[in-house]
Amino acid sequence: MPSVLGIDTSNYTTSAALWNDGVVSQNKMPLPVKKGELGLRQSDAVFHHVVQLPQVLSALSLADSEIEAVGASDRPRSMESSYMPCFLAGLGSAKAISQVCRLPLHLFSHQQGHIAAALYSAGKVDLLKTRFLAFHVSGGTTEAVLATPEKKQVFQTEIVARSLDLKGGQAVDRVGAMLGLPFPAGKELEALAGRVKRPSAVRATLKGADCSLSGIENRCRAMLDRGTPKEEIAAFCLASILAALDGMAEVLLKQYGELPLVFAGGVMSDGILRIALEKKYGAFFAEPEYSCDNAAGIAVLAAWKEGYLQ
Repeated sequence: MPSVLGIDTSNYTTSAALWNDGVVSQNKMPLPVKKGELGLRQSDAVFHHVVQLPQVLSALSLADSEIEAVGASDRPRSMESSYMPCFLAGLGSAKAISQVCRLPLHLFSHQQGHIAAALYSAGKVDLLKTRFLAFHVSGGTTEAVLATPEKKQVFQTEIVARSLDLKGGQAVDRVGAMLGLPFPAGKELEALAGRVKRPSAVRATLKGADCSLSGIENRCRAMLDRGTPKEEIAAFCLASILAALDGMAEVLLKQYGELPLVFAGGVMSDGILRIALEKKYGAFFAEPEYSCDNAAGIAVLAAWKEGYLQ
């Protein structure tokens, strides 16, 4: 059966995935971040991708696969002005494989890959044939997009809501850092928050469908200075993010109608957020391994472009 290779080199993870007969196998390595730091400079990210990508690809046994096409992420979002150097590492490798092996090359944004990975993981790839609302919540992005089928890119995205300041992943990692948690802090913060049975109610700060998350860090710092237990601070942080996403979803569903809701991105691997949003909206989520940065969605989109999924 023909296979399709996907490559994604984000600011957090080196990843590659192989689509074969509807099943995706993937391999990925997080970029190394020194203790106490909250990320990498782009030059360091590119260097680590160059070192790690051959290791990631070798684990997929590409020599035993009948690869018919290659997909890669070449930018953060589907916008002409969207650019980040870390994606050049994966793009260069994808181009080389495509040219040497004479294979078609399909390029997508990192955000499109996240959304497609969530659809694949949830068993909802057919949503690519219709309109839906997708939230992408990570360290660099907190946005909701209206996804519409489009021939060239499989689907196009229009940003319909966003955070006006701090991003969801930034809030999680900054609060995690002040609580002494390692980067990225998502899993540990969720574990702490899970010890609180009844977190305090939080009201979202919204401007239309857009949200503001900048107050989370300051409120959590004030709570820590007052001696508030770490568990309660973690619960407040996640409750604040949940309130914002819930408020944004309510506004957007009133504006665009009862469209399917999809949640993607590393922050959405949090079980507390997932349970609440699934219960209220019947929303679709990626499993944790497909929530954080990965190439699975890129492989799925390239397979779609080749006609294997339509």
